[in-house]
Amino acid sequence: MLARVANNLFWMGRYIERAEHIARFMNVNYFSSLDAPNQLSQSRQFVLQSMLFMVGDPVSDPSKGLNEEEVLFDLGVNPEKSYSIISSIKVARENANSSRDLISTELYESLNKFYHFVMNYPADTYLKTNLYDFTMNITEITAVLRGKIRGTLLHDEVYAIIMMGVNIERAIQITRIINTKYNDALMAKGSYKDPIGNSFEWTTLLKCAESYDMMRRLYKKTPNGTSTLEFLLLNGKCPRSFMNCINQVHKHILEIDKKVEYSQSSTAFLVGKAKAEFQFKQIEEVLEDIQGNLDSILNKMFKISESMEKEFFNY
Repeated sequence: MLARVANNLFWMGRYIERAEHIARFMNVNYFSSLDAPNQLSQSRQFVLQSMLFMVGDPVSDPSKGLNEEEVLFDLGVNPEKSYSIISSIKVARENANSSRDLISTELYESLNKFYHFVMNYPADTYLKTNLYDFTMNITEITAVLRGKIRGTLLHDEVYAIIMMGVNIERAIQITRIINTKYNDALMAKGSYKDPIGNSFEWTTLLKCAESYDMMRRLYKKTPNGTSTLEFLLLNGKCPRSFMNCINQVHKHILEIDKKVEYSQSSTAFLVGKAKAEFQFKQIEEVLEDIQGNLDSILNKMFKISESMEKEFFNY
């Protein structure tokens, strides 16, 4: 397989996953604010600032009012913004076009249909009345695309490269969402003796990660900071957790790189090292420095992605 084609497959997987997480974050944050228990969490300005923080475009002056329609336009359908949903889908489809002979007709047609749905969605309708419909369609169609990837492709190197992209991006996006909601929890303090640990933002975080029901099933109690972070960072059985993502990345890198021994600069070594570190990490260690641990995860995933490009996609 050509390095250029492999790179396109990797980024196709990443951009599909990125679009889903941004859409769900917008949907959950916007509508969960209606049920928030404190005035700050209910504030539309607070919600819009949270959305921009999550995509890496934080507001420099929080006291300055944001225009709701401008923010939603930029996040959803502004082709000039690299972090917008429409930009992610556009690039994902471009990458699929250049790898057409390696993916199934079913996957390509679903992605092409997705592209036309987003490109032809009326911006005015989306901004005024259909935020819920637009974001729900994004999350549902990306789930269909993952099903096409798993159900119609050979589970060989092509599949492994795509799933590497999907899981690296999922780890990054979940960590960014955790970081954003932790930041929100610090600002919108809750009650019940522990204003941060019992913040409403932890419930919102779990819903952003589609993990609220399974967390309640496992812990059998209302979410708090400790249980939520443990579930989304360290529980390998949770499909949205960082631990599950790094396990999947490790599985797929071994399918791509079948060497018996790996140099310390290899992607497989970096992935194995990150997996081993978090496999034995305790939640108490995370709580000692939450921000430091989240920054560490992001740095590790960025290094793994850069190493992938240098080792396998250099052309």
